[in-house]
Amino acid sequence: MINARAFQEALKLDCLVSSPFDEWDLRTPDLNRPGMQFCGFYEFFAFERPQVIGKVEMSYLDKQSAGNRRSILDKYMSYRIPCIVICRDLTPPPELLELAQKHQIFVFRTPAVTSKFTVNAIHYLNRCLAPHITRHGILLDVYGVGVLLTGKSGVGKSEAALELIKRGHQLVADDVVDICRISEERLIGTCPERIRHLMEIRGIGVIDVQAMFGIGAVTFSKTIDLIMELTVSGPDDSDELDRIGLDDSYFEILGVSVPCQKIPIKPGRNLAIIVEVAARNFSLKRAGMNAARELSSVFHDS
Repeated sequence: MINARAFQEALKLDCLVSSPFDEWDLRTPDLNRPGMQFCGFYEFFAFERPQVIGKVEMSYLDKQSAGNRRSILDKYMSYRIPCIVICRDLTPPPELLELAQKHQIFVFRTPAVTSKFTVNAIHYLNRCLAPHITRHGILLDVYGVGVLLTGKSGVGKSEAALELIKRGHQLVADDVVDICRISEERLIGTCPERIRHLMEIRGIGVIDVQAMFGIGAVTFSKTIDLIMELTVSGPDDSDELDRIGLDDSYFEILGVSVPCQKIPIKPGRNLAIIVEVAARNFSLKRAGMNAARELSSVFHDS
Protein backbone atom coordinates (compact mmCIF):
# COMPACT_ATOMS: atom_id res chain seq x y z
CA MET A 1 0.00 0.00 0.00
CA ILE A 2 1.21 3.49 -0.90
CA ASN A 3 0.38 6.22 1.60
CA ALA A 4 -0.92 9.38 -0.08
CA ARG A 5 0.73 11.77 2.39
CA ALA A 6 4.08 10.00 2.09
CA PHE A 7 3.76 10.21 -1.72
CA GLN A 8 2.98 13.93 -1.46
CA GLU A 9 5.87 14.64 0.91
CA ALA A 10 8.45 12.59 -0.99
CA LEU A 11 7.66 14.28 -4.31
CA LYS A 12 7.07 17.78 -2.82
CA LEU A 13 3.51 18.13 -4.09
CA ASP A 14 0.87 20.70 -3.20
CA CYS A 15 -2.50 19.19 -2.30
CA LEU A 16 -5.41 20.93 -4.07
CA VAL A 17 -8.10 18.37 -3.22
CA SER A 18 -7.92 15.89 -0.35
CA SER A 19 -9.59 12.49 -0.04
CA PRO A 20 -10.38 9.99 2.74
CA PHE A 21 -8.87 7.23 0.60
CA ASP A 22 -5.30 7.91 1.74
CA GLU A 23 -3.85 4.48 0.90
CA TRP A 24 -3.55 3.12 -2.62
CA ASP A 25 -3.21 -0.54 -3.55
CA LEU A 26 -0.78 -0.03 -6.43
CA ARG A 27 0.66 -3.08 -8.21
CA THR A 28 3.01 -1.29 -10.61
CA PRO A 29 5.25 1.80 -10.38
CA ASP A 30 3.99 3.10 -13.74
CA LEU A 31 1.89 6.23 -14.24
CA ASN A 32 -0.85 7.08 -16.73
CA ARG A 33 -1.36 10.21 -18.86
CA PRO A 34 -5.09 10.43 -19.68
CA GLY A 35 -4.91 12.08 -23.09
CA MET A 36 -6.66 9.16 -24.81
CA GLN A 37 -9.35 9.04 -22.12
CA PHE A 38 -10.11 12.74 -22.57
CA CYS A 39 -10.71 11.90 -26.24
CA GLY A 40 -13.14 9.11 -25.24
CA PHE A 41 -10.99 5.98 -25.55
CA TYR A 42 -11.33 3.85 -22.37
CA GLU A 43 -10.67 0.34 -23.63
CA PHE A 44 -7.17 0.11 -22.09
CA PHE A 45 -7.53 2.76 -19.37
CA ALA A 46 -4.98 2.14 -16.58
CA PHE A 47 -7.19 3.84 -13.97
CA GLU A 48 -5.49 2.05 -11.07
CA ARG A 49 -2.31 4.10 -11.59
CA PRO A 50 -1.58 7.70 -10.53
CA GLN A 51 -2.77 10.04 -13.29
CA VAL A 52 -0.46 12.75 -14.64
CA ILE A 53 -1.84 15.82 -16.43
CA GLY A 54 0.74 17.81 -18.35
CA LYS A 55 0.67 20.72 -20.74
CA VAL A 56 -0.87 18.72 -23.61
CA GLU A 57 -3.77 17.34 -21.57
CA MET A 58 -4.45 20.69 -19.88
CA SER A 59 -4.42 22.54 -23.21
CA TYR A 60 -7.00 20.09 -24.59
CA LEU A 61 -9.26 20.64 -21.58
CA ASP A 62 -8.93 24.42 -21.79
CA LYS A 63 -10.15 24.38 -25.41
CA GLN A 64 -13.36 22.57 -24.49
CA SER A 65 -16.55 24.34 -23.49
CA ALA A 66 -17.47 24.23 -19.80
CA GLY A 67 -20.25 21.69 -20.40
CA ASN A 68 -18.12 19.44 -22.59
CA ARG A 69 -15.22 19.64 -20.10
CA ARG A 70 -17.52 18.64 -17.24
CA SER A 71 -18.83 15.66 -19.25
CA ILE A 72 -15.27 14.51 -20.09
CA LEU A 73 -14.00 14.82 -16.50
CA ASP A 74 -17.10 13.29 -14.89
CA LYS A 75 -16.74 10.11 -16.94
CA TYR A 76 -12.98 10.09 -16.37
CA MET A 77 -13.33 10.41 -12.58
CA SER A 78 -16.08 7.81 -12.33
CA TYR A 79 -13.24 5.26 -12.24
CA ARG A 80 -11.49 4.55 -8.92
CA ILE A 81 -8.45 6.74 -9.61
CA PRO A 82 -5.85 6.96 -6.79
CA CYS A 83 -4.79 10.54 -7.53
CA ILE A 84 -4.29 13.20 -10.19
CA VAL A 85 -1.02 15.14 -10.43
CA ILE A 86 -0.94 18.40 -12.39
CA CYS A 87 2.54 19.34 -13.60
CA ARG A 88 4.18 22.69 -14.46
CA ASP A 89 2.10 24.48 -11.78
CA LEU A 90 -0.73 24.67 -14.30
CA THR A 91 -4.04 26.07 -13.10
CA PRO A 92 -6.74 23.38 -13.29
CA PRO A 93 -10.24 24.27 -14.52
CA PRO A 94 -12.81 24.62 -11.73
CA GLU A 95 -14.72 21.59 -13.03
CA LEU A 96 -11.70 19.37 -12.36
CA LEU A 97 -11.44 20.41 -8.71
CA GLU A 98 -15.21 20.25 -8.20
CA LEU A 99 -15.54 16.75 -9.66
CA ALA A 100 -12.45 15.50 -7.84
CA GLN A 101 -14.09 16.64 -4.57
CA LYS A 102 -17.30 14.88 -5.58
CA HIS A 103 -15.55 11.58 -6.43
CA GLN A 104 -13.13 11.89 -3.47
CA ILE A 105 -9.95 11.82 -5.56
CA PHE A 106 -6.67 13.42 -4.49
CA VAL A 107 -5.47 16.25 -6.71
CA PHE A 108 -1.84 17.33 -6.39
CA ARG A 109 0.19 19.97 -8.19
CA THR A 110 3.93 20.25 -8.83
CA PRO A 111 6.13 22.89 -10.50
CA ALA A 112 8.18 20.13 -12.13
CA VAL A 113 7.87 19.47 -15.86
CA THR A 114 5.98 16.32 -16.74
CA SER A 115 8.99 14.23 -17.78
CA LYS A 116 10.98 15.06 -14.65
CA PHE A 117 8.07 14.38 -12.33
CA THR A 118 7.38 11.07 -14.08
CA VAL A 119 10.96 9.90 -13.57
CA ASN A 120 10.94 10.91 -9.90
CA ALA A 121 7.54 9.34 -9.23
CA ILE A 122 8.42 6.04 -10.91
CA HIS A 123 11.68 5.92 -8.96
CA TYR A 124 9.82 6.52 -5.68
CA LEU A 125 7.11 3.97 -6.42
CA ASN A 126 9.68 1.46 -7.60
CA ARG A 127 11.42 1.72 -4.22
CA CYS A 128 8.15 1.48 -2.27
CA LEU A 129 6.80 -1.49 -4.24
CA ALA A 130 10.07 -3.42 -4.45
CA PRO A 131 10.31 -6.69 -2.50
CA HIS A 132 11.78 -6.06 0.96
CA ILE A 133 13.57 -8.20 3.51
CA THR A 134 15.51 -7.57 6.72
CA ARG A 135 18.93 -9.08 7.44
CA HIS A 136 21.24 -9.02 10.45
CA GLY A 137 24.59 -7.41 9.65
CA ILE A 138 26.42 -4.14 9.06
CA LEU A 139 26.32 -2.36 5.71
CA LEU A 140 29.14 0.02 4.76
CA ASP A 141 30.30 1.97 1.75
CA VAL A 142 33.96 1.02 1.29
CA TYR A 143 35.68 2.68 -1.70
CA GLY A 144 32.29 2.92 -3.41
CA VAL A 145 31.53 -0.79 -2.87
CA GLY A 146 28.55 -1.72 -0.71
CA VAL A 147 29.94 -4.29 1.74
CA LEU A 148 27.58 -6.25 3.99
CA LEU A 149 29.39 -7.70 7.02
CA THR A 150 27.61 -10.75 8.43
CA GLY A 151 28.40 -13.31 11.10
CA LYS A 152 27.34 -14.43 14.54
CA SER A 153 26.91 -11.92 17.35
CA GLY A 154 30.18 -11.09 19.08
CA VAL A 155 32.37 -12.12 16.15
CA GLY A 156 33.74 -8.58 15.73
CA LYS A 157 31.59 -6.96 13.04
CA SER A 158 31.04 -3.72 14.95
CA GLU A 159 34.74 -3.33 15.80
CA ALA A 160 35.73 -3.87 12.17
CA ALA A 161 33.05 -1.40 11.03
CA LEU A 162 34.19 1.20 13.56
CA GLU A 163 37.76 0.98 12.34
CA LEU A 164 36.57 1.36 8.75
CA ILE A 165 34.58 4.46 9.68
CA LYS A 166 37.69 5.92 11.31
CA ARG A 167 39.54 5.28 8.02
CA GLY A 168 37.03 7.44 6.16
CA HIS A 169 34.45 4.92 4.96
CA GLN A 170 30.70 5.36 5.51
CA LEU A 171 28.17 3.53 7.66
CA VAL A 172 24.78 2.73 6.17
CA ALA A 173 23.22 0.43 8.77
CA ASP A 174 24.27 -1.41 11.89
CA ASP A 175 22.67 -4.63 13.17
CA VAL A 176 19.46 -4.33 11.12
CA VAL A 177 19.67 -3.84 7.34
CA ASP A 178 16.51 -3.26 5.30
CA ILE A 179 17.08 -4.70 1.83
CA CYS A 180 14.91 -4.10 -1.22
CA ARG A 181 15.28 -5.42 -4.76
CA ILE A 182 14.93 -2.51 -7.16
CA SER A 183 15.79 -4.53 -10.29
CA GLU A 184 16.45 -8.12 -11.27
CA GLU A 185 20.14 -7.81 -10.41
CA ARG A 186 20.33 -4.97 -7.89
CA LEU A 187 19.75 -4.75 -4.15
CA ILE A 188 19.64 -1.57 -2.07
CA GLY A 189 20.28 -1.56 1.67
CA THR A 190 19.05 1.09 4.09
CA CYS A 191 18.72 1.51 7.84
CA PRO A 192 15.45 1.70 9.81
CA GLU A 193 14.84 5.36 10.64
CA ARG A 194 14.76 4.88 14.42
CA ILE A 195 18.29 3.49 14.58
CA ARG A 196 19.82 5.46 11.71
CA HIS A 197 23.47 6.53 12.32
CA LEU A 198 23.59 4.50 15.56
CA MET A 199 26.00 1.67 16.40
CA GLU A 200 26.25 -0.69 19.35
CA ILE A 201 29.76 -1.34 20.64
CA ARG A 202 30.06 -4.11 23.21
CA GLY A 203 31.26 -2.74 26.52
CA ILE A 204 30.53 0.87 25.54
CA GLY A 205 26.91 0.84 24.42
CA VAL A 206 25.14 2.76 21.65
CA ILE A 207 27.02 5.58 19.91
CA ASP A 208 25.91 8.17 17.37
CA VAL A 209 28.31 7.81 14.45
CA GLN A 210 27.23 11.03 12.75
CA ALA A 211 27.66 13.11 15.91
CA MET A 212 31.00 11.50 16.72
CA PHE A 213 32.68 11.35 13.30
CA GLY A 214 30.74 13.90 11.25
CA ILE A 215 28.09 13.79 8.55
CA GLY A 216 30.59 12.37 6.04
CA ALA A 217 30.84 9.16 8.09
CA VAL A 218 27.28 8.07 7.25
CA THR A 219 25.13 7.63 4.18
CA PHE A 220 21.44 6.88 3.75
CA SER A 221 21.52 3.90 1.36
CA LYS A 222 23.90 1.77 -0.69
CA THR A 223 23.80 -1.04 -3.21
CA ILE A 224 24.79 -4.41 -1.76
CA ASP A 225 27.71 -5.47 -3.94
CA LEU A 226 29.68 -7.84 -1.69
CA ILE A 227 28.86 -9.96 1.36
CA MET A 228 31.69 -10.75 3.77
CA GLU A 229 30.87 -13.41 6.33
CA LEU A 230 33.11 -13.26 9.41
CA THR A 231 33.59 -16.73 10.87
CA VAL A 232 35.52 -18.00 13.88
CA SER A 233 38.07 -20.39 12.41
CA GLY A 234 39.35 -23.51 14.09
CA PRO A 235 42.80 -25.10 13.75
CA ASP A 236 41.66 -27.38 10.90
CA ASP A 237 39.68 -24.86 8.85
CA SER A 238 42.50 -23.62 6.65
CA ASP A 239 42.18 -26.53 4.22
CA GLU A 240 38.53 -25.64 3.50
CA LEU A 241 39.35 -22.13 2.30
CA ASP A 242 40.10 -21.17 -1.27
CA ARG A 243 43.65 -19.89 -0.82
CA ILE A 244 43.97 -18.59 -4.40
CA GLY A 245 40.52 -17.12 -4.91
CA LEU A 246 39.53 -18.95 -8.08
CA ASP A 247 36.20 -20.20 -6.76
CA ASP A 248 33.46 -17.59 -6.78
CA SER A 249 30.83 -17.99 -4.06
CA TYR A 250 27.42 -16.34 -4.05
CA PHE A 251 24.64 -15.80 -1.55
CA GLU A 252 21.07 -15.33 -2.77
CA ILE A 253 18.89 -12.55 -1.36
CA LEU A 254 15.43 -11.93 -2.85
CA GLY A 255 16.45 -13.91 -5.92
CA VAL A 256 19.61 -11.86 -6.53
CA SER A 257 22.99 -13.63 -6.32
CA VAL A 258 25.52 -11.50 -4.45
CA PRO A 259 29.27 -12.35 -4.37
CA CYS A 260 30.14 -13.72 -0.95
CA GLN A 261 33.47 -14.26 0.81
CA LYS A 262 34.17 -16.06 4.09
CA ILE A 263 36.74 -14.33 6.26
CA PRO A 264 38.16 -16.43 9.12
CA ILE A 265 38.66 -14.57 12.40
CA LYS A 266 41.93 -15.16 14.25
CA PRO A 267 43.80 -13.14 16.88
CA GLY A 268 45.99 -10.46 15.30
CA ARG A 269 44.14 -10.21 11.99
CA ASN A 270 43.39 -6.63 10.94
CA LEU A 271 39.81 -7.01 9.71
CA ALA A 272 39.48 -3.42 8.55
CA ILE A 273 42.34 -3.64 6.07
CA ILE A 274 41.11 -7.06 4.88
CA VAL A 275 37.70 -5.54 4.12
CA GLU A 276 39.37 -2.63 2.30
CA VAL A 277 41.45 -5.00 0.18
CA ALA A 278 38.39 -7.17 -0.56
CA ALA A 279 36.47 -4.08 -1.73
CA ARG A 280 39.33 -2.92 -3.98
CA ASN A 281 39.76 -6.44 -5.36
CA PHE A 282 36.03 -6.64 -6.07
CA SER A 283 36.25 -3.36 -8.02
CA LEU A 284 39.15 -4.73 -10.05
CA LYS A 285 37.25 -7.95 -10.82
CA ARG A 286 34.26 -5.91 -11.93
CA ALA A 287 36.58 -4.04 -14.28
CA GLY A 288 37.84 -7.34 -15.72
CA MET A 289 41.10 -7.72 -13.76
CA ASN A 290 41.33 -11.00 -11.81
CA ALA A 291 44.76 -11.67 -10.28
CA ALA A 292 43.92 -15.28 -9.31
CA ARG A 293 42.89 -16.24 -12.84
CA GLU A 294 45.87 -14.45 -14.37
CA LEU A 295 48.17 -16.42 -12.05
CA SER A 296 46.38 -19.65 -12.89
CA SER A 297 46.75 -19.01 -16.63
CA VAL A 298 50.49 -18.42 -16.19
CA PHE A 299 50.89 -21.83 -14.55
CA HIS A 300 48.76 -23.52 -17.19
CA ASP A 301 50.78 -21.95 -20.00
CA SER A 302 54.03 -23.03 -18.40
